[in-house]
Amino acid sequence: MSDYKHEPLAELPVFDEDEMFQRARDFRRYLARRRTVRHFSDRSVPREIILECLRTAGSAPSGANKQPWHFEAICDPELKRQIRHAAEVEERMFYSSRASEEWLTALAPLGTDDDKPFLEIAPWLIIIFEQRHGLDEQGEKVRHYYTKESVGLAAGFLIAALHNVGLASLTHTPSPMGFLNKLLERPAYEKPFLLLVTGYPAADARVPVITRKSTDQFIGFRETGDS
Repeated sequence: MSDYKHEPLAELPVFDEDEMFQRARDFRRYLARRRTVRHFSDRSVPREIILECLRTAGSAPSGANKQPWHFEAICDPELKRQIRHAAEVEERMFYSSRASEEWLTALAPLGTDDDKPFLEIAPWLIIIFEQRHGLDEQGEKVRHYYTKESVGLAAGFLIAALHNVGLASLTHTPSPMGFLNKLLERPAYEKPFLLLVTGYPAADARVPVITRKSTDQFIGFRETGDS
């Protein structure tokens, strides 16, 4: 038996199978409406709403429950301006010399370029940091496990939470992102994982026409008797 303390699992709701299917389908259809947005309104979003969505992100599972993430939520106009300037420096390098022709060809249908006005227009920028290790009360290193997987799960929770309250989001990853440590005064053992832009979409926002993989292209079932 484990020496660690345990508590009873909170009771889950019980649905009959028809209701389970309906809820699964409704949730799938709702999340399928989520689209990456690059045209944002400057309409403000209350801090309390962002905080609740971040709390949802913090409930994600993580390796050994180390919760190896840190979130910085930014609405300060001057700091957003500085982040935009630094990000565009890296993006110009990416589009002019770092990205391969194959990569640029893959991005072309999405209409992306090195101009990132949304970094100033959107009311909130959320920087997600991956903590490659932690520190105990004495300042000694505490090992973290499966950090990328854990932070990726938290980011997914956050994107879904933002969509759930009617906010759009954009996953932005200028590379490298070390400038975020400097601007936000974060320690070197934290690595910027994602710059998540969020707010209301602009009234005239447009998104690329895309298709999703068909079900049989990304789902497989192995059931009793299958070889």
